[in-house]
Amino acid sequence: MNDAVAPGQGTTALNSMQTAPKEVQISMGNEKANVNEKSSRRAWLLLGLLVPLLSAITAVVWYYEGTWYGLAALYSSLVVVLLVKPGWRWFYIAAVTGPRDTIALIAYIRVLLFIKRLERKNLNVGDVFEANVAKQPDKLAIVSESQKWTFRQLNEQANRVANVFHSHGYKKGDVVGLLLENRPEFVATWLGLSKIGVITPLINTNLRGASLQHSIKVGNCTALIYGISYRLAVMDIAKDLPAHVALYQFNDEPNVSEGAEGLTQGLAQQLNALLETVPKDKVAAGASRTDHQDKLVYIYTSGTTGLPKAAVITHSRYFFIAAGIHYTLGFRDTDVFYTPLPLYHTAGGIMSMGQALLFGSTVVIRKKFSASGYFADCARFKCTVGQYIGEMARYVLATPEAPHDRQHQVRMVFGNGLRPQIWKQFVDRFNIAKVGEFYGATEGNANIMNNDSTMGAIGFISRILPQIYPISIIRADPHTGEPIRNEKGLCQLCAPHEPGVFIGKIVKGNPTREFLGYVDTKASSKKVVYDVFCKGDKAFISGDLLVADERGYLYFKDRTGDTFRWKGENVSTSEVEAQLSNLVNYKDTIVYGVCIPQTEGRAGMAAIYDPIREVDVSRLGTILASDMPSYARPQFLRFLRRVDLTGTFKLRKVELQQQGYNPAIIEDELYYAQPDGSYAPLTQSIFEQIQRNELRF
Repeated sequence: MNDAVAPGQGTTALNSMQTAPKEVQISMGNEKANVNEKSSRRAWLLLGLLVPLLSAITAVVWYYEGTWYGLAALYSSLVVVLLVKPGWRWFYIAAVTGPRDTIALIAYIRVLLFIKRLERKNLNVGDVFEANVAKQPDKLAIVSESQKWTFRQLNEQANRVANVFHSHGYKKGDVVGLLLENRPEFVATWLGLSKIGVITPLINTNLRGASLQHSIKVGNCTALIYGISYRLAVMDIAKDLPAHVALYQFNDEPNVSEGAEGLTQGLAQQLNALLETVPKDKVAAGASRTDHQDKLVYIYTSGTTGLPKAAVITHSRYFFIAAGIHYTLGFRDTDVFYTPLPLYHTAGGIMSMGQALLFGSTVVIRKKFSASGYFADCARFKCTVGQYIGEMARYVLATPEAPHDRQHQVRMVFGNGLRPQIWKQFVDRFNIAKVGEFYGATEGNANIMNNDSTMGAIGFISRILPQIYPISIIRADPHTGEPIRNEKGLCQLCAPHEPGVFIGKIVKGNPTREFLGYVDTKASSKKVVYDVFCKGDKAFISGDLLVADERGYLYFKDRTGDTFRWKGENVSTSEVEAQLSNLVNYKDTIVYGVCIPQTEGRAGMAAIYDPIREVDVSRLGTILASDMPSYARPQFLRFLRRVDLTGTFKLRKVELQQQGYNPAIIEDELYYAQPDGSYAPLTQSIFEQIQRNELRF
């Protein structure tokens, strides 16, 4: 959902089942016969349940694969399993996990039927939304701290946006970037542009300088819509943008001074004034028709390396993500959703907002997350479903107890990164009946979900017939993520409790298995592995290490490569290293993630080779605060006096990471980031406060 959406849960303790009991020795022949008869009845009962289940799976596989191969494979696998593994243990696991797998299968079929129906009618997101507008025009669609928009109002604003840009000559296939805070106009803008076939890159509002400029360029934007709150960031890079990129400023602040307006005078058109001059009832007749498979938006993700990458989201992909979580977790059209997450990411912008656009629910949004305001907002707006990321859950749990902790109507929370260590405390304190933990990447197809609130699990793999499941965990180098192949050159499945890299089978034409990748095709190719389980097949490789227990429940273990997760964002060490090196006069710089007690993810730490201490720490902090996204800024600095030239760069990074930021074992100067972005010396006293969670990041 990376960007994706991947949780930084760290190593998870896995609870395995006890080994099967030893065979009971029965001396009496009639007693032995009774036991055998009971075992036989149990086996035949389970087999009777499995046959309809397998038949349903077969029907779906055959329908979407277009071949009877699925039928033969399924029943052949069943026969093999029953012949080779006739022991009672397999039947026990199948019986225990059968209900879970059946519920997931039913949800999967409902998602496929939903998407197939829309595909046959060639419907796009705007079409489905307008059907909800016609059905319930006066129902609230989006609610914020200061705004309440009905479905009619949202549609009227979207029509205005469509008509303005249609009148300015924008057409199907053009790209118009959007840099705007969480507010109903954000949704109305990209939705309106989609009505005339324009693709909208949803740009991270934390980006500044080179990262912001890159996001506009890599998306091939011909125009940029930005809120007045971000005018300075845009003006800083305006001269470096291609000449054809037109600027449209949206005044999202109620009171704007003439001086502030003057900063963009002559460079940007005032979108608010333009919107008042066009019709709101419908889109102009000459606008292009958008098809079901057309591109809808780009969502940026750091991926594994480099600058932000624009992941492609088609109308079909949007349907799959929003409908997938809707049916799997049992959302209701009458639910009121609460999301304080940014709408430029998949989690908030598709998983939650999609419930309003596609299913007619109400979504409550917030400009900025507030830990103390989370359940207060849920109670105030009568929300029934809340969304989180791991850090949010921890911050909310850390707030003082209040009456609204349990005086709300939230029946379910969903998200990614709820740490097992706080899972029980969270649901107990806030009286949450169900937790829907998910895992997935915005650009990928390896998406899983915990549909039965199993503590700590991010999803599951079926243990009944794992051979036909479209996702797998394969053996791989934990540092590089490269698959470890057998003598035939094929990938190898991991055994239970064996960590490996998570992959998703790619099937062309199947909306649940398609891999759309990035706008940059070279970046996309790096996320595909070939010759997985047979020559010629291919899969999306996540780059994340997962582990499965005996029942197939999946747990996040770690990330491979040079990225770490902080504040719900993927941080590319190579990008931060490049920017830092430029700021410190090209000195050797190593960036890595370090663990802070009771804190989700890994905090960034930069080791800079500066033996004679030339770097001005105060100036560096000021520049980083203005030019780098908050989640990417190093929380700790270390100024190296010497570098081991005999070791490899990778090895040195591992050693530095292991040493962390403890001044008791590090002779180099250490600094830590303060709330205002400046850096202060990291003393032993400060280190101990961090360890006791008295200083938070």
